[in-house]
Amino acid sequence: MPESLIDLSGLRVGAEALLAAVLETCGQPFWIVDHEDVIRFANPAAATALGYERTEDLAGRARHATIHHRHVDGTVFPARECPLLRPLETGDAVHSELDWFVRRDGSMLPVSYVSVALETPEGRGAVVAFTDMEERRRAADEHAALRRVATLVAEAVSPSELSVAVVAEVGGLLDADLAGMIRYEADGTVTAVATWAAVGQHPEVRGPWSLEGDRLATAIAQTARAAREDDWACVAGPIAAFVRERLGIDSSVGSPVVVEGRVWGALFVHSTRGAPLPADTEDRLAEFTELVATAISNSEARTEVARLANEQAALRRVATLVARGVPPSDLFDAVAEEVAALLGADLAGMIRYENDDTATPVATWAANWHSEVVSPLALLTGAGQLAETIAKTRRPARSDGEDGVAGTVAASIRKALDIRSSVGSPIVVQGRIWGALFVHATHAEPLPPDTENRLQHFTELVATAIANSETRTEVERLAKEQTGLRRVATQVARKAPSREVFAAVGEEIERLLHVENTTILRYGGDKTATVVAASSESDLVVGDNISLEGESVSARVLRTRRPARLDDYSRASGEFGTRLREGGVRSAVGAPIVVEGRLWGAIIASTRQDEPLPTEVEFRVAEFTELLATAISNVQAWADLAASRARIVTAADEERRRVVRDLHDGAQQRLVHTVVVLKLAEREFVRNSEQVPILVREALEHAQRATDELRELSHGILPEALTHGGLDAGLHELASRTQVPIDLDVCVDRLPATIEATAYFVVAEALTNVAKHARARKAAVSARVEDDTLRVEVRDDGIGGARTGGSGLVGLRDRLAALGGRLRVHSPDGRGTLVVAHIPLHNRFAD
Repeated sequence: MPESLIDLSGLRVGAEALLAAVLETCGQPFWIVDHEDVIRFANPAAATALGYERTEDLAGRARHATIHHRHVDGTVFPARECPLLRPLETGDAVHSELDWFVRRDGSMLPVSYVSVALETPEGRGAVVAFTDMEERRRAADEHAALRRVATLVAEAVSPSELSVAVVAEVGGLLDADLAGMIRYEADGTVTAVATWAAVGQHPEVRGPWSLEGDRLATAIAQTARAAREDDWACVAGPIAAFVRERLGIDSSVGSPVVVEGRVWGALFVHSTRGAPLPADTEDRLAEFTELVATAISNSEARTEVARLANEQAALRRVATLVARGVPPSDLFDAVAEEVAALLGADLAGMIRYENDDTATPVATWAANWHSEVVSPLALLTGAGQLAETIAKTRRPARSDGEDGVAGTVAASIRKALDIRSSVGSPIVVQGRIWGALFVHATHAEPLPPDTENRLQHFTELVATAIANSETRTEVERLAKEQTGLRRVATQVARKAPSREVFAAVGEEIERLLHVENTTILRYGGDKTATVVAASSESDLVVGDNISLEGESVSARVLRTRRPARLDDYSRASGEFGTRLREGGVRSAVGAPIVVEGRLWGAIIASTRQDEPLPTEVEFRVAEFTELLATAISNVQAWADLAASRARIVTAADEERRRVVRDLHDGAQQRLVHTVVVLKLAEREFVRNSEQVPILVREALEHAQRATDELRELSHGILPEALTHGGLDAGLHELASRTQVPIDLDVCVDRLPATIEATAYFVVAEALTNVAKHARARKAAVSARVEDDTLRVEVRDDGIGGARTGGSGLVGLRDRLAALGGRLRVHSPDGRGTLVVAHIPLHNRFAD
């Protein structure tokens, strides 16, 4: 090895051999010319760059005539002007950053070079070293094109203008014959958005185009990746036929335009020269499609921002009307106009769904507003399958063909107005579907896919306005209703007579519900009703007893015990229905009056107007029935209380008379006799008569009888066993004196005296009835405390059928009622009798 890397002598290689090896293997292209400018040597890199297979093909050729004889624009480059001759002539070195050499095939090669003089024995020659600038030049051109496109993107030109510029740039840059851009449509077709031709005009490309049989555009759409087609001859479908026969294309390369994750379209270049496009075409196209995607995304974003701004402005205008509480008709007209203008519709309208499965137009709007349009549009707005679909599904719906209407009238209107596309959205108010908002288009393009969603923003505002309006109306109605109810409640609280309360209710219902007639009925047990109150306009008179056979509101209430209505009284039958129908009544509603769980009667409100009474009027009438029921219940309670008090007073008076009579006829007489006999004994004692002992014994005998009679009398009030031993002892003593065997089950301790006495008298009365009437073989008595209530039962196995209205049981009910208790008697024929008393243990009366 040599001692130094620059010590070549140690290699023992000749200078010529070393130089030849270096020149052959050097990667820098260069050649050497002699003093006559003839190429004497060219290395392989130079030969390859200039399109020659061998270096020998260049040797011996005149340099200028072979490599440098033509400008890039095709004009002749005279030898005298050639800068590469200067080193030969002057010995000066020559540098150039960009010049053009001619390749063997005649194409031009951009280069940079340096040429220096080389002194030889024959004369001054030169060495020329050059660099292939084609890749650099192509990159520069590509960057320039990208900058121009990027500038357009930054300037926010329209998508159509940008598309035209892009196809022209890529077509020229990639040396294509034709170029174009397509957009994928929602229906599976494609539309050309821009075309370019290197020579002349690009043939017209009408669309949209079906992708049937296509391979290139379909592959790009499915994979979101670049693809090529180098043999259109074997591709089927209308696109392939047009490409082959009309455009004469042999090879095509396409790259997807992906906007926010979706394949928006594709950019294509085509060749008609019979050879495939270069292998790097896909990659070079991708740089442009990314810029296009950015521009489209920005454009769509700007469009969306503008759309949202317009939409928000329209919504604000509508919201302002809602906040101002304008009349519904004005709001509906404004909404129809706003949505039509915002969504680019030609016609718009709003409907309200009715209870009879029909729809009523409440607003219409047309871009070309004239009388010939308004009337058909009003009909169309509520017609057709579209409105029915919305009503059933409660969701937006659309029709882009002839299937959006049902019936010949609606179809003919649609045809007359030239409607091509319709979209509707439901108006849902507080959970119920109130109506729908529609827009219609007469142009060929269907309404945009997002029309349904955008309509919903307006239907929500309309729903809010309707809800607010209904709420205000409802508040006003409730205020008036509560005022009326308070007036009636005041009369009820004042314990006004029933007839006054009935008359007040009738007046309030007529005033609040705007009806002509009100009638209050009391139901009888034989499917009849008695009129207890009637308005002055009614054909019914207080006291009338009317049969409820047949069809009428009062008959329906009797059958169902629920509010009812009859909107067509021409169908009414029976005595009651006929009388109202003959009196001119067209519709009526009724609500039951339920007093303490039983159906007492009904309120009937009727009208002679053609329009039926509004929905839910029967339930508003029902609010008054509760007050009526309270009034009736109070009257009954007052009557029952008065009767109970009278019975208690009578019973107390009778008991006092009995006690007085028993004292007078029994103990009092015995005591009087005792006093008389003792006075006789005193007189005989003075006389020392033998009759004294006899008289004293007789007096003692009368005193003892008086004592016994007083004891018996006190037992009739409260037995001693009860007083001293409690309910258990009292009932055992009572059972022992009953002729029927008694099974006792008493599980109570001492209770307040009033409760013990009441329970005792319940059992005593029940056992008395058992002994007198039941013909029972045995009976059972139980008493126990459950849930702070004393429950007393007396059961026998007698013949049953006991009368519950007897004076004894009525008296017990009164006594129990005074303690807040209740009595129940169950006595089916042949199955014995059960008497049950419930007595609360803690109440102010028991204490």
